Amino acid sequence: MLNQMEPVDSPSVACPSSDERVTLFALLLDTNARLSRSFATRLEESCDMSLAWFEVLLQLRREPGGRLKMNQVADAIVHSTGGTTRLIDRLEESGLVERQSCPSDRRAIHVAITPEGNRRLDEALAVHVDYLDEFMSRRLSCDERSQLTILLSKLNETKSLPSA
Repeated sequence: MLNQMEPVDSPSVACPSSDERVTLFALLLDTNARLSRSFATRLEESCDMSLAWFEVLLQLRREPGGRLKMNQVADAIVHSTGGTTRLIDRLEESGLVERQSCPSDRRAIHVAITPEGNRRLDEALAVHVDYLDEFMSRRLSCDERSQLTILLSKLNETKSLPSA
């Protein structure tokens, strides 16, 4: 005899939508979406810069040489390679990044932040810090921010996440 599953509305089967893990994940997604949307609006209004541009420039700034290979940019900002190429095209047209040949691999292209890109990123970072004060520092204590950093870092460990 086949093992038939009971319908979801059966009292003996827990409803997956009320599962604590489902609720937590939804809260993470909702929080990320709201903060991202709110910050993106502020960034656009204050600096005439999209959140995607900000993310690319920030990733490049964090690199010791101020540059990354195209696939590293895509991985860092969690975009498709095609979408990243179009994004870099627009950033390059605006003078905020430049493509450079990779000295060790002629097939690879580096993306490097320009002096103008650094200047614009500094403006955006000032807006970002004000935003973080308003929506994080004033709402969470120092201990809460530290704990949140630890927990999110633990969830974000590369080795524990499935590849996209």
